[in-house]
Amino acid sequence: MIQKLEELEGKYKELNDLLSNPEIATDYQKYQKHAKAKSELEEIVNKFRRYKSILRGIAETKELLHQEDSLEMQTMAREELERLEAQKTELEQTLQQMLLPKDPLDEKGVILEIRAGTGGEESALFAAELYRMYTKFAERKGWRIGVIDSNPTGLGGFKEIIANVEGRGVYSILKHESGVHRVQRVPVTEGSGRIHTSAVTVAILPEAEEVEVEIKESELKIDTFCASGPGGQHVNTSHSAVRITHLPTGMVVSCQDERSQFKNRAKALKVLRSRLYQLAQEEQANAIANNRKTQVGSGDRSEKIRTYNFPQNRLTDHRINLTLYQLDRIMEGDLDEITTALGTHFQAEALKKLVTA
Repeated sequence: MIQKLEELEGKYKELNDLLSNPEIATDYQKYQKHAKAKSELEEIVNKFRRYKSILRGIAETKELLHQEDSLEMQTMAREELERLEAQKTELEQTLQQMLLPKDPLDEKGVILEIRAGTGGEESALFAAELYRMYTKFAERKGWRIGVIDSNPTGLGGFKEIIANVEGRGVYSILKHESGVHRVQRVPVTEGSGRIHTSAVTVAILPEAEEVEVEIKESELKIDTFCASGPGGQHVNTSHSAVRITHLPTGMVVSCQDERSQFKNRAKALKVLRSRLYQLAQEEQANAIANNRKTQVGSGDRSEKIRTYNFPQNRLTDHRINLTLYQLDRIMEGDLDEITTALGTHFQAEALKKLVTA
């Protein structure tokens, strides 16, 4: 760890020298680039310098402890040594966390995809409730969330609903939500009062910018059709809905949420771009090509990452063995305790790999 920190401090000094160079100072783009790099290193370098100062203090205090004959001075030295050792331990933990490589996707918005899995109409109803839960959570965080496309059922559920969530650090918080979410409760469609188990799949895709994924017009097949809905004013008699097929991959994206064909086309392209971006990321890492399948499996109950048990007001995240008896609050968007625990767990796992590397 010390070697890595020494390298970062050396880089910081090098950037400081570059920013003092008159040639760099007059080149706006270069200056901004180096200034940003220096700014990103500043906090960890300052903490490392504080850490080295504490190490010096520990060495000096130990030397004083061996030299001093006065009982009072020895007591003071031991107390000082104890304080410095505690600060050293705390700083070591902080520096280890700061050395973890940052996920370049963390600051991005996401495409949220929720699909009914095993369980028929009950699964579709729970998909709608999960979307409501994430909407409430987004509101708490001050994020913007909007539907891109949906396939509603007659009872108010969704076979599928796709939305984009925009805001600072959205992906860093939601990325561990991907997987099979299992629900245990008495469905509204069940007359005998028996508890049923159903499943819904959630996929979180980082939103891609246009510059990150190039989509050629010649690779797209674009169809328009009349939007469908539950009836009345929701039925669109004009061809405003858009379906885009990406010919090289066979990916199909549709959007009928807006009344404008232009807006539907833009939203559909946003989803397609994010899916292709995620696909490219996984191919680089030799992962499975289909990201949604990687994230959610087949949608079978046995593949669950989390269980929502309504009779017991209990939520269990099986990846970290976290159980909370406050499901009612969670379904109202109070997800902070879960997302924080998941973030801490996966950060600790990354730290283990860093220490043993």
